[in-house]
Amino acid sequence: MNRLFSSFMLLLTCGFALSAGALDIHFDQDLQQGALLTGKTDAVKLSVLGRTLKPDAKGQFVFGLGRDAEPQLEVTLVGANGESELKRFTVLQRQYDLQEVNGVAKKYVSPPKEVSARISEDAAEVRKARELDRPEVVAYQQGFKWPAQGRISGVYGSQRVFNGVPKRPHYGLDIAAPTGTPVFAPVDGLVSLAHKDMYYSGGTLILDHGRGVSSTFIHLSQLHVKLGEEVKQGQLIGEIGATGRVTGPHLDWRINWFDQRLDPALLLPSAKPEPLP
Repeated sequence: MNRLFSSFMLLLTCGFALSAGALDIHFDQDLQQGALLTGKTDAVKLSVLGRTLKPDAKGQFVFGLGRDAEPQLEVTLVGANGESELKRFTVLQRQYDLQEVNGVAKKYVSPPKEVSARISEDAAEVRKARELDRPEVVAYQQGFKWPAQGRISGVYGSQRVFNGVPKRPHYGLDIAAPTGTPVFAPVDGLVSLAHKDMYYSGGTLILDHGRGVSSTFIHLSQLHVKLGEEVKQGQLIGEIGATGRVTGPHLDWRINWFDQRLDPALLLPSAKPEPLP
């Protein structure tokens, strides 16, 4: 009996030591393609998707999963004493719409060669704006609001085939409305890019919300903020237009975590635009 009791206590003690030494992490949202994930960990660092993150003093972190995130996500946690632990999580795979569109003008399918330099310059500006990392800012925690009112004309993840030519997947949420319809900041942000006429996206704004989270607003007819300006949730930042390569006026709103393209609809409190200021 004493030997059995001693063995039980030894197992209990070992079990307690193992659980006490294990690093923990939990998420506030379901892990799925296109999701912006927040959560908490007792690790001092975590590595995910090729980036190393430092949680804040409360252990809070944020990162995002792109449209085509793999079914299994690996996260490496590093503790205060340098110990590390690899954890694996299942990522929900989504089905996306495929649309065939014929009779589209050639300029929307294949841009002329003489604009290739301009397209490259535009892309470099956008990449630079999305690489901004302000770890002390957590505006994304406010809760996102709809930036404009109108008809939902395009959804995240969908892909179009123009005149039989497959195009890149759509990474935003399209809100169709007349030119001049106001666009508001969905949460607080810093204007990290303000361009009146990019080749593909026309009038373009990017707002940084902290820790690599940003919003992009494209095809704008007017910009009401400038580069480096701090804006508040609900502030007028632009107007819907049909600038760039589009077939009609609408707002294309995108969310990024650095280079990971996320689904804005997963951050909104309702399935359709609410009344705005």
